[in-house]
Amino acid sequence: MGQKPLTYADAGVSIDSGNALVKAIGPLARSTARPGADAELGGFGGFFDLKRAGYDDPLLVAANDGVGTKLKLAIETGIHDGVGIDLVAMCANDLLVQGAEPLFFLDYYATGKLDNAVAEAVVASIAEGCRQAGCALIGGETAEMPGMYSAGDFDLAGFCVGAVERERVLTGGSIAPGDVILGLASSGVHSNGFSLVRRIISEAGWSLDERSPADGGRTLGERLLEPTRIYVRATLPLVQQGRINGLAHITGGGLLENIPRVLPDGCHAVVDTSRWELPPIFAQLQAGGALEPGEMARTFNCGIGMAVIVSPAEADGVAEALEGAGETVFEIGRVDSGQRGCTVSGWAGAWGSPTDWTVTHNA
Repeated sequence: MGQKPLTYADAGVSIDSGNALVKAIGPLARSTARPGADAELGGFGGFFDLKRAGYDDPLLVAANDGVGTKLKLAIETGIHDGVGIDLVAMCANDLLVQGAEPLFFLDYYATGKLDNAVAEAVVASIAEGCRQAGCALIGGETAEMPGMYSAGDFDLAGFCVGAVERERVLTGGSIAPGDVILGLASSGVHSNGFSLVRRIISEAGWSLDERSPADGGRTLGERLLEPTRIYVRATLPLVQQGRINGLAHITGGGLLENIPRVLPDGCHAVVDTSRWELPPIFAQLQAGGALEPGEMARTFNCGIGMAVIVSPAEADGVAEALEGAGETVFEIGRVDSGQRGCTVSGWAGAWGSPTDWTVTHNA
């Protein structure tokens, strides 16, 4: 008796499911169309027309990132409608700090067995992130890999390309002592520090279904999965007008390590945590893990998702413009002369500290 002929489906990969997913997400991609891209899927690559996008002498800027172990919480809770926004945000905000406009985005979705309902929800959230960032979703890859991922698990990666006119590249070279540091409020934990978050949850014995009266009655899972805020639409026009000297996306490394990345030699950032209130989710994490203030400052955004560095003459006008565009703005510090780095300090009561505290990172 001869061996039964094997098919790809016998190995756990369904070509039909993949084709059905591509057909389902086509309208999502088209909803992100913008000048320079028609956002049609199905080819071997995606085109973008820089001339149609209005650029004369552009430099291309590229970024790629993932969502990290925040995905584990999304899988555990079944809340998938925000992680795609996270994916776009991590890339688009990184382009923004170079002064670049995000133009187009591609995603990579990998799983052991394709669940079209989950995959479509994730891609829908990627499309929403692209609309928020003003970039087109022009392609991607869905990989079904049995044996590589456990049942129900999936992973994401994102790739974004932007452009900036050569004379508008934001290098931080114009930052000078005396500049003001504005902080744009984050929407929550964003997409960094989740290995520590998950460790705190495990050791504290918290339930992701537990509701918090202090934070709108939402569950812990919902609060932690709040999507990363995308700052492009509010901030990019001010960059293009030459009113901003530097931007720092507050991701892994927190306030302490990200702000020095954009400072020139001879400039030292000083951040005062008493200038804003630590959001409830961070206060809960700090208490649950008995985290020292310095650990908070180098791990989490602590309520500030983007640092905006401006000259004193521009500070009030830039803050007003950002608030008018929907951002919550705090004046969180200044730039001093000194070794390139950052000092984050607080006083009694700030960030749950019983005494005054200071932590410094020199680049």
